[in-house]
Amino acid sequence: MSQTENLEKDKWDLALDDNILKLKECQNKMQVASCLDCDKCFECDIRENYVKSVYESMSKGSGGGFEF
Repeated sequence: MSQTENLEKDKWDLALDDNILKLKECQNKMQVASCLDCDKCFECDIRENYVKSVYESMSKGSGGGFEF
């Protein structure tokens, strides 16, 4: 990613990018194509952080809650 692209992204998009990388690394490590194929899917902090960062990226930090 170039510095210009990086400047255009806000903190929520940057956090999302970071969490996507962590999620993909975990999926590779666990040898699964999807979190749903993993036994730890619903107790996974990596997945939970990813889902939260997706929501925060969409809402740009404006209030409201999100439960999953």
